[in-house]
Amino acid sequence: MANSNFQHFITILLLFFFISPTFSQQSFRPKALVLPITKDGATTNQYKAQINQRTPLVPLNVIVDLGGQFLWVDCENKYISSTYRPARCRSAQCSLANSDGCGDCFSSPKPGCNNNTCGVTPDNSITHTATSGELAEDVLSIQSSNGFNPGQNVVVSRFLFSCAPTFLLKGLATGASGMAGLGRTKIALPSQLASAFSFARKFAICLSSSKGVVLFGDGPYGFLPNVVFDSDSLTYTPLLINPVSTASAFSQGQPSAEYFIGVKTIKIDEKVVSLNTSLLSIDNNGVGGTKISTVDPYTVLEASIYKAVTDAFVKASAARNIKRVGSVAPFEFCYTNLTGTRLGAAVPTIELFLQNENVVWRIFGANSMVSINDEVLCLGFVNGGKNTRTSIVIGGYQLENNLLQFDLAASKLGFSSLLFGRQTTCSNFNFTSTA
Repeated sequence: MANSNFQHFITILLLFFFISPTFSQQSFRPKALVLPITKDGATTNQYKAQINQRTPLVPLNVIVDLGGQFLWVDCENKYISSTYRPARCRSAQCSLANSDGCGDCFSSPKPGCNNNTCGVTPDNSITHTATSGELAEDVLSIQSSNGFNPGQNVVVSRFLFSCAPTFLLKGLATGASGMAGLGRTKIALPSQLASAFSFARKFAICLSSSKGVVLFGDGPYGFLPNVVFDSDSLTYTPLLINPVSTASAFSQGQPSAEYFIGVKTIKIDEKVVSLNTSLLSIDNNGVGGTKISTVDPYTVLEASIYKAVTDAFVKASAARNIKRVGSVAPFEFCYTNLTGTRLGAAVPTIELFLQNENVVWRIFGANSMVSINDEVLCLGFVNGGKNTRTSIVIGGYQLENNLLQFDLAASKLGFSSLLFGRQTTCSNFNFTSTA
């Protein structure tokens, strides 16, 4: 136990020393940080953020990957910075990134290609493609926040990230330069930023079909018009660790950086859905369970769970006399002549019961039904097939207009339920006035 505590102390010390902040005013230490998000709804349904990196600062569009291991960017295409520093073999930076490898580059030195450096494995989680990349550090600028408004920009002078070749951008939204990983690693954005500015290892994400926000640091968080979310506003469930990595490439013994929760039961219109509950647990091989994803546009269910859930949804819809129409790819179950409510289309409510009967993630019509045109809406769940790695993947559309807070230190998730019930949306973070 003493050895474990000593190793934890050394890790914190390394993070504090190597991820050093530079403040525009030396006395100013932000309570939180804010990153605006927009959805590329026209083509990819990916969620984009803009970061400012390098010296001089360059604005970069990156795709938000909730379970991603770190920030990676294309270094082959015009990466110019006077503050770029590769991580040297066996350095503290390599240790933080769990990188034991050591490599050389057989061409002239440049960002992404230097001798005596350690590497990591940048992963395009959209196309499930991974490659090797040089671990490096450079300046990162981000807006501070008080949880209600944006504030002044602050700078991390030695932010760790990975270089990647240009080909890894394939499949990302037009104009993207990489991906921003928010996962459970020491060099993902939440842990690095918390260490740099000495605030809690917590972050909140709130997505919408247009604009959204990531807030690094603890709440309360405010949205127009005067809607405040604090610890009493959220329902909490444990975050589970999958012992086997879910990345496209990984080392043996490496746990997953993604966020898993423990769904125990599914109900539709208060009736239990009969399914193979063993699929809801994560086995010793890392198979099964439920994870939350921003790179899957819609919820993906293992084949037998998909059949059970959709059969129950169709039955409950028929009992409500909702008219079904033909399928519209990729959706199988579509309806017309639906009436609207404050929580979206009036369709059967899907309930995910977590650690007990009192902890429920409810999916109302606004998150379950996808609008195809003015007359047709489809159930926004897709069939993942029989041999899925994860049984339930809660996708981006089902997360929209729900505030989620990830507490890394306590390993728990706080969730708000649909914000429409509080008469606000995730696009209502007040970016128009400053803290």
